[in-house]
Amino acid sequence: MISMESNVSLKPFNTFGIDCRAKYFFEVKSVAALQELISTGVLKKEKYLILGAGSNLLLTNDFDGLVILNSIKGYAIENQKEEKISLRVNSGERWHDIVMYSTNHHWGGIENLALIPGSVGAAPIQNIGAYGVEAKDVIEKVEFIDLQSGNLNTLTNRECHFNYRDSIFKHELKKNIFISSVTLTLTLKNHRFNTSYGAIINTLQQMNASTENILHIRDAVIKIRSEKLPDHRTLGNAGSFFKNPEISESQFHQLKKTYPEMPSYPAANQLVKLSAGWLIEQCGWKGKTLGQAGVHAHQALVLVNMGGASGEEILLLSKKISDDVQKKFSITLTPEVNIF
Repeated sequence: MISMESNVSLKPFNTFGIDCRAKYFFEVKSVAALQELISTGVLKKEKYLILGAGSNLLLTNDFDGLVILNSIKGYAIENQKEEKISLRVNSGERWHDIVMYSTNHHWGGIENLALIPGSVGAAPIQNIGAYGVEAKDVIEKVEFIDLQSGNLNTLTNRECHFNYRDSIFKHELKKNIFISSVTLTLTLKNHRFNTSYGAIINTLQQMNASTENILHIRDAVIKIRSEKLPDHRTLGNAGSFFKNPEISESQFHQLKKTYPEMPSYPAANQLVKLSAGWLIEQCGWKGKTLGQAGVHAHQALVLVNMGGASGEEILLLSKKISDDVQKKFSITLTPEVNIF
């Protein structure tokens, strides 16, 4: 028997700590429970929003519909060969918990993705990434439930159409599906480590740690992220608010003449990836506030709730930052968070 709650505060379910409310609320703990919910026809009558950890979300209004909280837990080894292992993870698991579990077993591939907030189900949608590694590098397949029919379907890595912070789940399948599990392919040996991005090498040196050790690389990433990014439990935030912009080589070379110290990284399709945090900092926003919304003092890419900020206040701050970056660099910043 399906039982939904009414008029529920979403403050505990979003890392910005925005106090919006949901008209209806349902916590799903199994695929069968979600299929039963679909069978009632409520998703055809009400608009709906699926929440995982609420870590990539900005709520600007009460939600006049049904919020579905994903609490489907569990994981298991699906296949193991000489050099690789397939780990099937239910979507309600916390991503960082799976990184810790895998690296503690010395399975390689996601050590650079430690301490990224959010659920496993969000990983393929956003194609989460950090320090030169993306979720697409390890995702073997994604299982999802069609929210109209209740049927289970599976997509291979190629069928997910992964791109930088992008996937099919943001386009053709947006709002129509519920990701139920993600299968990761991790390495048992002959690991391919990526320590060239960001401050990993320097941090490993400071720790007197090896560049060829899964646990050392993971711990270095955790150290870097812990020092740069605020804990949402004490200062509400959603991690990186904007995507790092990608521009043409010609535009980059022009900018480099004026800003020779501008950091850059190679991207696909002969594009150049820039640091959104650096661009924002150059516009003078690092550590600044607008009402109860602010830019983190240690990482300009992170917008924070100083205490009691509304979603509209944070959104206004983000627009002012975007406008300034556009004026100064002729570069458009795109939000990485989902705005409702």
